[in-house]
Amino acid sequence: MNHPTTSEPRDIAPAPAAIPYPENLYRFDTVAEGISGDFSAVTEAHIQYFHQHGYLVIHDAFRPDEVQDALAGMVHLMDGNHPDFRAIQFEPKLAKRKNALEGQERRDAIRKIFKFVDYEPRLNAMAEHSGMLGVLQRIMDDTPELYQDMALVKPPHFGSEKPWHQDCAYFDLPRGTTVVGVWIALDEATPENGCMHIIPGSHNEGPMIHFKRRDWQICDTHVPVARDTMVPLQPGGCLFWHGMLHHGSPVNQSTQRRRALQLHYKPASCEAITTQERMAVYGSEGKAVEC
Repeated sequence: MNHPTTSEPRDIAPAPAAIPYPENLYRFDTVAEGISGDFSAVTEAHIQYFHQHGYLVIHDAFRPDEVQDALAGMVHLMDGNHPDFRAIQFEPKLAKRKNALEGQERRDAIRKIFKFVDYEPRLNAMAEHSGMLGVLQRIMDDTPELYQDMALVKPPHFGSEKPWHQDCAYFDLPRGTTVVGVWIALDEATPENGCMHIIPGSHNEGPMIHFKRRDWQICDTHVPVARDTMVPLQPGGCLFWHGMLHHGSPVNQSTQRRRALQLHYKPASCEAITTQERMAVYGSEGKAVEC
């Protein structure tokens, strides 16, 4: 049986660069491996692996033509070709220059786009992919419902870090809900250009207090960095991960962009809670803790 494994350490640390976080916050010596084949290759053993470790990698989940269609849809929105679409966030270092940028230079100033499924059918097709939804249904044992959609650019040189966090700390959903993220590589995601990093098994260790520092994040000193595992992916590869799993991504220190789709799904039967209820679990106020 083809089970996900973790490979032997390898020396692939990116070149030194000025980064706004401790140098030892991300490790580059352990790589998560997964399964080959499309979504039909996922067995019940792989579903159990997800529940035990909090993630599942499928190396070639999407076909090349699906990846190219998604990229075309993403660029269509980034270039302003839909007059009603405004959900574009620029990299902080480049936001002041955005009106002076054009073409590829402008695209490489964008950090992410979001809430796009109602504007771009090629991206909506990815979010509604039947094979992917089938795996999600098996993980949740419920009908998956799209909760959040975004596309992440991580442009060359300027692609910023997403600090370590748990996704459920952002979502007004009851504690214990099986929220699942799906991260779909549209470009090659490498250690150098800021691929995803995860802490396997951390989804079973309960909610973490989050602080507003570089972002809404787990405190740097609370991250079990010794367990950091990278998830490099080829275009069409995808990562499923539990909403309680600790994860983040370092800065892009390369000349290569790292475009990806990031989708979150919740069980259709799950009802919302208030932000105050969520913050009572994940917020720091009143808990006598500090970062």
